[in-house]
Amino acid sequence: MAYVYKTKGTCSREISVELDGNIVKNVSFVGGCNGNLSGISSIVKGMPIEHVIERFAGTKCGPRSTSCPDQLAIALKEAYEESQK
Repeated sequence: MAYVYKTKGTCSREISVELDGNIVKNVSFVGGCNGNLSGISSIVKGMPIEHVIERFAGTKCGPRSTSCPDQLAIALKEAYEESQK
């Protein structure tokens, strides 16, 4: 299942998430720090969404109240909820 999330409060503008049940199949970011976000995408591939959410939720970027990893956690929650409908 593919899902597109429009980020809020980060340099990246959009996150595309593909799930296979509760497993992260693919993640890609539009905008943001390409090297870091490509690394995050590679790391989370094949992981259960619960593990990614647990590790990334609440991560801040400097003075911001969110970050790209935090937004990924939100995107994964939404994508999974959408897939359960």
